[in-house]
Amino acid sequence: MLNVRIDKELEEKLEFESKKQGLSKSKIVKDALAMYLEKHASTLNSYELGKDLFGVAEGEAIFSSNFKEKLKQKLNAKHSH
Repeated sequence: MLNVRIDKELEEKLEFESKKQGLSKSKIVKDALAMYLEKHASTLNSYELGKDLFGVAEGEAIFSSNFKEKLKQKLNAKHSH
């Protein structure tokens, strides 16, 4: 649940529109918020959404290309008692 504070003038406009349209104030606000979020979400591509996360991993740069070999070495070391 979300509570939002709005000024008196905006509240009066919302109340008027609510009565005029026969909709609840909550419905009008939900619809407006959904449209806003849809409009702004569509402007970001996958890279822009995650660019602050790229390159933050640590470790060997070629680990993904030799993963099986590293795994085999670790398993052999663990089970060679």
